[in-house]
Amino acid sequence: MVTIFTFALCLVAFTVIGLLSARHRSATTEDYLIAGRSVAPWLTALSSVATNNSGFMFIGLIGFTYRFGVQAVWLQLGWILGDLAAWLWVHQRVRRVSGHLGVASVPALLGTREDGSTVRTTTVLAGLLTFLFLGGYAAAQLKAGSTALHVLFGWDLRAGALIGVVIVVIYCYSGGLRASIWTDAAQSIVMLVSMGILLGVAAATAGGPGALFDALRAQDPSLVHWFPENLGLGFGLYFLGFVFGGLGAVGQPHILIRSMAIEAPESIPKARRIYFLWFIPFSIAAVGAGLYARVLLPELTASAAPGAMAQAAELALPKLAVHLLPDVLIGLLLAGIFSATMSTADSQLLACSAAVTQDIAPRLRDSYLATKLATLGVAALALVIALYADEGVFSLVLIAWSALGASLGPLLVLRVFGRTPPAPVAAAMMVSGVVTIVLWGASDLADDVFKLLPGMVVPLLVYLVATALSGPLAPSTSASASTQAPSRP
Repeated sequence: MVTIFTFALCLVAFTVIGLLSARHRSATTEDYLIAGRSVAPWLTALSSVATNNSGFMFIGLIGFTYRFGVQAVWLQLGWILGDLAAWLWVHQRVRRVSGHLGVASVPALLGTREDGSTVRTTTVLAGLLTFLFLGGYAAAQLKAGSTALHVLFGWDLRAGALIGVVIVVIYCYSGGLRASIWTDAAQSIVMLVSMGILLGVAAATAGGPGALFDALRAQDPSLVHWFPENLGLGFGLYFLGFVFGGLGAVGQPHILIRSMAIEAPESIPKARRIYFLWFIPFSIAAVGAGLYARVLLPELTASAAPGAMAQAAELALPKLAVHLLPDVLIGLLLAGIFSATMSTADSQLLACSAAVTQDIAPRLRDSYLATKLATLGVAALALVIALYADEGVFSLVLIAWSALGASLGPLLVLRVFGRTPPAPVAAAMMVSGVVTIVLWGASDLADDVFKLLPGMVVPLLVYLVATALSGPLAPSTSASASTQAPSRP
């Protein structure tokens, strides 16, 4: 009963914070989708880090660490380095260019030229990809919350998804991106505190790093092997694949929109410092919790079928909490898991709403009501996927993250560095990115190099080949290829 009370109290607090943000809103589409481009850097940082570190970290990454041991360090280290590259060289340019053009979505940024004209093919295709893959990504977050509730309370697997989507819709519908950012900031604190408490209790129970490694080695020596064996393309490309995984943030609309909403481009460096002061300790705690879960709960995957081991391992964190923590702290940890899922799902629902009204059906661009109704529709779609998808959280997130990073990321990098490829080239880049992700994921090399490395390189090669064949690609200004849209400050 204490567990449920603590958990419910945190959820009520998040909902109230989101509703309070509505007092500062303007009833405009721009405010709903991009918070009037007035967000403070510390709020941008905490919101971005909570959005990025989703149910993937609490459920997926810890499950991966449980299965593969210390080798998970390379995944997270590569991810941090790739993310750092994005913050150093891309995010500030995203804010500057999007503010200059007056766009309120990532697809619009990709397809809007310097003169304000819009390449409709680019914005529509990017909008469709955003809607498709972010919808699946949001579903993975709801699924992560359901998994935690199922383990801790024995509730039906559908319960967590229903609770999560209702709460997110309440405050997103009320306050839009501003509500999402406010609640994300509060949720980021709960996430870090709850993970830190669990790691501390686990270390006090099983011993420090020396005892941990001895216990892992006794259970399975491969768990303390730092370098994977039998890599067909070598360790360098294996690690570089994870760096590109982190760099895939440049293709994630739900993350980029926070940089677009910050008060000024000059505020990005301050946001970056706060972001990594949170991200690095949390990453260490997540990997550490996964290792301690393997030592303290070695039986999790013992009875799982070969094809179900990954999903069985994803129960590691909630089961470790039940094993170690008193009821009040179990409730706090569950709130942390839900914080991770909701802070990502709310952002994704809003990004999908923007894709629908700003890019796919631009006649609805200025309709405040249509944008809010789109949020409800996308939430319903994500809920259906969460209830019926067979994939685990880790797989769902990596599929969506990779597809978005490969299809939108290379094009966005070109865009913010001053190039807007013509519609056929942009479309070829986006399609080739998705196709590469699918083909590489199905190949024998999928375990040797993370799919975002080839997934981002191939679209850039498409651009270079097109440039070589036709000379420097200057955007077309023909009426047949574009429509005029005035620039907004």
